Amino acid sequence: MAQFKYRGDAELIKAIREKAVSLFKKEFKNTTIVPIPLSEERHYERGFNQSFLIAQLLKQPMFCCLHRPIHEEKQSKKGREDRLEKQAVFTFNESFKEDIRDKEITLVDDIYTTGATLEAAGKILLDKGALSITSFTVARG
Repeated sequence: MAQFKYRGDAELIKAIREKAVSLFKKEFKNTTIVPIPLSEERHYERGFNQSFLIAQLLKQPMFCCLHRPIHEEKQSKKGREDRLEKQAVFTFNESFKEDIRDKEITLVDDIYTTGATLEAAGKILLDKGALSITSFTVARG
């Protein structure tokens, strides 16, 4: 994961494709995917959004309706307490409101550590009318 995420080797997504797709199809039905966004600065730094690449593998309806307007210190540099104390800040693109209303949403992220990022994103989507929120990650940190 470190080489994929931090060293810009997006091609490594191919190494997890088969297992990720197989597991997703087994566990998730009739869901709409929302990948966890990066700030513009982090996206520029990495050259790609690893959560978006994972989401693309799953070949499900996908909405990139969340935005992360604030550039924060990397999560990997924070301890557990810091991660739980300061939740990720997301905004919602209102043009997707009808698209997610009454839908089962699966948030897609690369690594699950404390769940704070997924919780913050999920709260916004529920507030905007999503029926339910689940998550799919490829690693546990």
